[in-house]
Amino acid sequence: MRRKYSWFALMTLVLTSFVSTAPPKLKIYLIGDSTLAVKSAGAFPETGWGMPFANFFSEEVLVDNRAKNGRSTKTFISENLWAPVVTGLHKGDYVIIQFGHNDEVSTKASYTPEAEFVRNLSKFVQESLGKGAFPVLITPVARRSFDDSGKVKETHKVYAQLVRDLAKSLGIPLIDLDLKSQALLQQYGPEQSKLLFNHLEPGEHPNYPAGKKDDTHFNELGAREMAQLVLKEMRVLKLPVLTYLAKNKAD
Repeated sequence: MRRKYSWFALMTLVLTSFVSTAPPKLKIYLIGDSTLAVKSAGAFPETGWGMPFANFFSEEVLVDNRAKNGRSTKTFISENLWAPVVTGLHKGDYVIIQFGHNDEVSTKASYTPEAEFVRNLSKFVQESLGKGAFPVLITPVARRSFDDSGKVKETHKVYAQLVRDLAKSLGIPLIDLDLKSQALLQQYGPEQSKLLFNHLEPGEHPNYPAGKKDDTHFNELGAREMAQLVLKEMRVLKLPVLTYLAKNKAD
């Protein structure tokens, strides 16, 4: 029995040593609102752009999507959603930050005044840098809205500009998803752009028996299109993490 125990103890030590020395995966944290969050099966076909985005990377990278429906910068902090991200950050990780949809609506409990919005974003950036991580700011993705002439409307004018200005002042990489998604919606046009959003006729899907007309949240196609825009801008920025792209998944 003593020999068996010694052998078992030795093997346990070897295996434990192997596991403990295995390098942790590089992480890309996504923080934000419902437009990029992971959706439940009951919400399908509603899809956050962070869901297809995760599939762009190899197994050496873990995309940790912490975005939550209805959150603003204020509630992401007050509900203790940000603190665990900071605690888990390691040197070389990425933090992709997209807020604005819920911050800008004054009738919501999640409303965040402009100055506070900037302070909160600065907190995310500075605390990420403090852990040796790489923060990337993203302007809020556009809602589907067109004027009578068929021109796409700017639906995040004030808060998107706050993100742009902050990124410039802090010298932080910026992905202007607001402008890029507006341009994409303009290409699709007022009618065809419905194909990107959670638009359903009554009886078309069991999750929405009465139908759905949602010009904020994407379906699978729309989420993929927005994720592709983010990836394209990451390439423009030449972010080092792109060396971990999965082959044939992000072309």
